[in-house]
Amino acid sequence: MDKLMAVIRREYFERVRSRWFVIATLFGPILFGALMFLPSILTARDQAKGPADVARIVILDASGSALGERVAAALSGGVSASGKSAAVRPATSATLASEEEAATSLVIADSVRGYLVLDSATLAGRTARYAGSNTTAMLDMSTLERAVQRSVQLMRMEAAGLDQATSAQLTAVNVSMVTERLSERGRTDGNAFSGFLFGIGVAMLLYMTIFIYGLNVMRGVLEEKQSRVAEVVVASISPSKLLIGKVVGVGSVGLTQLTIWIGLGWVMYSLRDKVLSRFDAGGLPFAVPDIGVLGGVFILLFFVFGFLFYAGLFAAVGATVNSEQEAQQAQMPVVLLLLVSVMFLQNILMQPDGTLAVLLSILPFSAPIVMPMRLSMTDVPMTQLLGSLASVIVGAVAATWLASRIYRVGLLMYGKRPTVRELAKWVSRR
Repeated sequence: MDKLMAVIRREYFERVRSRWFVIATLFGPILFGALMFLPSILTARDQAKGPADVARIVILDASGSALGERVAAALSGGVSASGKSAAVRPATSATLASEEEAATSLVIADSVRGYLVLDSATLAGRTARYAGSNTTAMLDMSTLERAVQRSVQLMRMEAAGLDQATSAQLTAVNVSMVTERLSERGRTDGNAFSGFLFGIGVAMLLYMTIFIYGLNVMRGVLEEKQSRVAEVVVASISPSKLLIGKVVGVGSVGLTQLTIWIGLGWVMYSLRDKVLSRFDAGGLPFAVPDIGVLGGVFILLFFVFGFLFYAGLFAAVGATVNSEQEAQQAQMPVVLLLLVSVMFLQNILMQPDGTLAVLLSILPFSAPIVMPMRLSMTDVPMTQLLGSLASVIVGAVAATWLASRIYRVGLLMYGKRPTVRELAKWVSRR
């Protein structure tokens, strides 16, 4: 036991004291903070200037009506950043092409952001065309679309005999859906969007941690094998204990870093209102869902046993290769197993209780990522939760046993890579 603890301490402190661990540990919260605060701050600034900037356009009105003037007025009063209304140019089917060519020249010269074409199809409620330098700005395009739609609605209502004030009152409707999650504990914090974002965050955090530190286990085994240190170490400790010590030590490093990230992330989340108020930005568009203490414990268990599963496989890969180039090729089957969870991420997020999500949350190679993600988004039946955890535990034990059988032989084997038949012999050797 003392020798095992010595291996664990060596693997742990060797990595924790490294410069890269400190850099990565500090970089994580900085990245989380940027993702948490920057979108709200930048959105607030864009919204402050957005209505003015989106009105810096030319409206080519070929509808034969006053639609262009109404759209210009709907764009926040039609006032641009320079204090002028959006330019409205009447056009006909014969002059529209030349007007578009002239407007294109203005866009290229950066005199305007773009030009909007209104015609009979727009009056009929079908299409309006826009060309400009900001077509990828979703906020601008949404503002333009709403302005056109509301203007067309107003003109139709007035044509039906309603006065302008009544028409404006009837079209000034913007209903937003507010969702609230109900669970076995009753009403919980967070809505569907919050669970969506939190589920993505949990999945990606677990994926990155398992992947990065699983590779560290493989590289550690490979370095010891290349430097012949393993020949000295296995003289005083069995290969199985050496493997367990290496996996537990490296896994503890990952758990330490994950704990620091979660702790600092929670501090930043708690201070979100104070930070955002300094920039005149609104609150975050999401709240951390209440998964409860039991849910947090389950997520932790899935990480621990999921890491043991993949760390054992990565260690086995490291014991069978002799160079970094060989390791990059040999690790692909293990990496692909881990990527399965990410490949179907969108399907799982859209239907967290669907057949695919349930299936992937039971399989031992995908459950460490999929089940915590589902747990963050929806109420998972306890039978599925316990069955998934049992599957991961059995998978971790099996992967560790398999890795130890390969590790004890492959650690001292040099030369060409073993074939599948030779690996089978290694596993069956007593």
